[in-house]
Amino acid sequence: MSKSRAEAAAGAPGIILRYLREQNRPYSAQDVFGNLQKEHGLGKAAVVKALDQLAQEGKIKEKTYGKQKIYFAHQDQFDAVSDADLHSLDAKIAALIAKVQSLQQSCRHMEAELKELTNALTTPEMQKEIQELKNECARYTERLRNIKAVTNHITPEEKEEVYKDRQKYCKEWRKRKRMTTELCDAILEGYPKSKKQFFVSDACSYSPGIFAQRTPSFLSLPHRRKSG
Repeated sequence: MSKSRAEAAAGAPGIILRYLREQNRPYSAQDVFGNLQKEHGLGKAAVVKALDQLAQEGKIKEKTYGKQKIYFAHQDQFDAVSDADLHSLDAKIAALIAKVQSLQQSCRHMEAELKELTNALTTPEMQKEIQELKNECARYTERLRNIKAVTNHITPEEKEEVYKDRQKYCKEWRKRKRMTTELCDAILEGYPKSKKQFFVSDACSYSPGIFAQRTPSFLSLPHRRKSG
């Protein structure tokens, strides 16, 4: 044991006796150790030994509850408290409890406000973001100006003509597809091999892709919206 720890252990009975008188409430050995260890550097063993010594000397009271011992100061050394004093103390306690609850509520509000301010952008960050938005708006404005400046826009009449041509070509494509399908089905009725072998044979020089259900990409255009 170091010299400072030994000195603290030697003075432990006086420190603990004074503490129990000042607080005037029951404590376990663990409570006393936890409350005095940091300030006075008392070890757990020194606290337990001092409490037992004080109890044996009759300077403090000791009560056993199950496996735990509780220590407190002799009550006869304190002045008797009247009912009026007790009511006054109860009123003070109630007022202090209300004050604590009010302060806790204020702390919660301030913590929420602090969290909101912490998550908010700082003034330099906001200025930077505003400048970036202005630059983006300027780019879009320039792009729109360039688009409006183009003179080779497609007229509604030209657009209508393109859709009409597409409709004509799609109709012709479906017609030829149907004719080809019927012709192949007729041939396959007497063909000794499978349809796949027929497509890859020298007798068939076109691609099986002609049977695709999808419209060829060169005939694909956006659908026109119905007017009205």
